[in-house]
Amino acid sequence: MVLNEDGLPKLRINPYYREILRGQGQSSGDAKEYINDKIRSALWLIKSIHQRQRTIYRVTKSIVKFQREFLDKGVACLKPMVLKDVALDVEMHESTISRVTSNKYVHTPQGIYELKYFFNSSINTSRGENIASESVKEKIRQLLSKEDPHKPYSDQELVELLKMEDILIARRTVTKYREMLGVLPSTRRKQIL
Repeated sequence: MVLNEDGLPKLRINPYYREILRGQGQSSGDAKEYINDKIRSALWLIKSIHQRQRTIYRVTKSIVKFQREFLDKGVACLKPMVLKDVALDVEMHESTISRVTSNKYVHTPQGIYELKYFFNSSINTSRGENIASESVKEKIRQLLSKEDPHKPYSDQELVELLKMEDILIARRTVTKYREMLGVLPSTRRKQIL
């Protein structure tokens, strides 16, 4: 795993100002104090940026650890995960994890994903296991891609098909996921001969 730092300039303090502080410049005490204050502020900023990069790296590494199977096999293997899982793993607050994962992306063998993508709710299976909601959406997408265009699946039929795969889901949830996928209701998908 590598943190992409392209576009981030290498920040450093201009040596000219350090020379002034060493007394080689003809500056007054007030000017030296002013420069000293600004150097402290700059060093704090540089340290904060490096800390932020380390935090992004640690959080992403934790997500990768939890979602290893997804990275190897694809969306069907995405695990249900919440902010708290990563927060406990990296010993940070959930709000920090939320901020760190906002508008940050990771390039994986499965494609490029926003870090927020990996946090999703779970759906129960008939075997008492949990499956990630994104995996269920993917199963719905696959079912819809294979349906007969002259007799498309209703949301209730999708519920029954998912039940045959041990996924217990309400019709209204199927409707919500279908709409999230941008798929029209069966009455509007039906192709007439």
